[in-house]
Order: sequence, then C-alpha cells, then structure tokens
Amino acid sequence: MDKDIQIVGFRIGRETFGLPIALVREIVRVPEITSVPNAPDYIEGVINLRGRIIPVVDLRKRFGEKVIEASKRNRIVVVELESRAIGLIVNSASEVIKIPPSDIEAPHSVFQEGELNYITGVGKFRGRLVMMLDLSKILQRGELRRLEDAAESAAVATDNMARV
Repeated sequence: MDKDIQIVGFRIGRETFGLPIALVREIVRVPEITSVPNAPDYIEGVINLRGRIIPVVDLRKRFGEKVIEASKRNRIVVVELESRAIGLIVNSASEVIKIPPSDIEAPHSVFQEGELNYITGVGKFRGRLVMMLDLSKILQRGELRRLEDAAESAAVATDNMARV
C-alpha cells in the first residue's frame, strides 16, 4: 500500500496548487517588503525573516494573474530550494493535503508534451483538482541566481545602514 503524498496547498486565483511538504519551511503573513531595483516584475523584493534576508516572488504575477489584490489572507510560503530560502506570495495558504498516489494523474495525460512542464501531477482532493508544482521549473537557474543576488544586495545595504 502506497503512502499518501503530503503537499502544502495554496490558492492563486480560483485554483489550488500544491508543493511537496518537504520543501516548505513555513508560512507567514506578508510583512513589509523592500523592493529591489531592476528586478523582474514578479520579484516583489526581499523580507527580513528573523534576521535572514529572503527574496520574495509573487507567484500570482509569475502565473500571469490579471487581477492581484492585497488581502489579509495573502501569505508568503517560505520554501527551501537548492539550499536557498525563497518566499512565494500566494492568495492564501490552506492546509497540508494528503493525496493517495492513485488519485494523482501524470501531467502528460492531462497536458500536451512541453506545455506547463512545471506541473508534476494533478491530484484529486475532496472534489477539487490540485496542481502539483515543480518549483525548480517555475524558477529557472538564472532566476534563482538573480533572487540570490537581490537578497545579498539587500543584506549588504541593511548591514551598511546599521553601521551608519
């Protein structure tokens, strides 16, 4: 008997997405975000999370949402990807979802080859569909480097300001 797959569910628009629970470090309310000059529009900036500077990506913008409204339900899902902490802004973060492997469809049976290659599967959970994501495909290597550079620049600037 296969063990259920555990994912952290969150919403973007009307859709439910999920990330493997092993990648998620924590979920926090959206604090003040410091913008980073010349960053792509979906990179909101950086936050200081208990002394650690973390770059923040707005997944709603990354997925092309037309209307993005700030709400008290918005959350930042802090993930660890390739030993880097990254914050992902989502409309709301729900719960840990457990889906039996038998309720997960492979992406190639739902989408055509190559399109939406960041979806690892589509799970069925309580009458709704959950798009399971591969973060490394959503954030390509160059983008990860840019995020890390943005966080380092902000950390240096913060450190310099503290010395003044």
